[in-house]
Amino acid sequence: MTETAIAGISEKEVLLLRRKLDLLLRTGKLLMESAADTNRIERNMKRVAAFMGIPEEKLHIDIRWTIIMVNVSDEKHSFSKFQKCENHKVNMTVISEISDLSWKAIEQDYSLDRFEQELDRISSRPANYPHWLVAICAGFACGGFCKLFGGDWVAFFLASLCAYLGFLVRARCIKFGINAYMSMAIAALIATCLAYTSTFAGLSDTPYHPLLACALFIVPGVPLINFVDDMIDNFLLVGITRAANTAMILGAMTFGIAFALRFFQMNDVQIDVKFSELSMEPHDSYYVYALAAAIAAMGFSMIFNIQRRLLWVVALGGMIAVCTRNFVNFELGYGPVIGSFMGSFVVSLIAVKAVHWFHVPNHVLTIPSVIPMIPGVLMYRSLLAFINMHGVIGEVTHAFSNGINSALIILCISLGVAVPNIFARRYIAKDRRKLLEEELEKRRQRGKFIEW
Repeated sequence: MTETAIAGISEKEVLLLRRKLDLLLRTGKLLMESAADTNRIERNMKRVAAFMGIPEEKLHIDIRWTIIMVNVSDEKHSFSKFQKCENHKVNMTVISEISDLSWKAIEQDYSLDRFEQELDRISSRPANYPHWLVAICAGFACGGFCKLFGGDWVAFFLASLCAYLGFLVRARCIKFGINAYMSMAIAALIATCLAYTSTFAGLSDTPYHPLLACALFIVPGVPLINFVDDMIDNFLLVGITRAANTAMILGAMTFGIAFALRFFQMNDVQIDVKFSELSMEPHDSYYVYALAAAIAAMGFSMIFNIQRRLLWVVALGGMIAVCTRNFVNFELGYGPVIGSFMGSFVVSLIAVKAVHWFHVPNHVLTIPSVIPMIPGVLMYRSLLAFINMHGVIGEVTHAFSNGINSALIILCISLGVAVPNIFARRYIAKDRRKLLEEELEKRRQRGKFIEW
């Protein structure tokens, strides 16, 4: 800690402020490492600072992807502290519990010791689901993708099995200390190889569809949506870093898939033909797509460590998102880009109200719900077009056309999630601020307010 001009402040007061800053930074670190968006991190940290009696006008917070910096200063004194953030993963339960803790600490007059105990409990809390169950559900999530892409139920189970084994491979690579991005590339390679091998079994009428879905458990949905959120909220540095992380994940996944497909095309030149022939039109009724979307949404919910009580909510959100997209796309004829935007927009709009029913942050409900709309067919068509370039006129146009369409769909999914949440957040900000001031005043009247 840097301490300047501390004359007039006792050593006890300095130690107390140091402890408060430690706890404040631990709160921010838990949120950042659990993949909370930057606006939420800042709001929660300011709320915790208010609980600790640190005036907002004296508090300065700088949030980065790898470090969080806090400064408390007035006309005479300045105290600063830094906290590294290294172990990034997605943990929706931690985000929910930190948000809940920041309010409970004020309403129930927590002491600093009690607050620290709660932070310790949250940080050391085991996952909601055992690893073997997460692996199985990640597999079924990819199976749900396969069904959404037009595969039959046999292809659904084949894709699930390949994704399950790929998920285990990635976990084992990380356990061995292999770089996270390389682990993703290896997992995508293994899953794609297994999916291609399954085409020789002759069990499915859509044998190539598992290739489209078997590696999608790696899709960086949370970093991508957080990137859009941060850029819109003007947290540019964190947003750019999240975008770079998203690009690295997609690059690792693409490398593994492309390596496998390139190898197989030496022996089976029909792969690109099969993918180019895949229809984008619905193959099944709405209830089948709703079921597949629910399976995919719940699978990703478990990967993101969402509370058990919310699984059915996220499954319902996935159904609404996919059915809305299909209706706008095929029934109204507005195309997949507008359809995907409307699907995510409707879910996010509903979540604005639903967060008050279930007492969780917006992204806990929306992100797993919209991930089943990932445009896998277009992504693979673009990838294969780039792999198979031979200098023929029109190849680049074809490759970029599919690539741009898939990128636009993913961007619109992210915008559909972010826009209603941002406008609603700004709309209710005054009410939240008023509620916070009322709770702090009640605490002062009870004589429990902690001054910095």
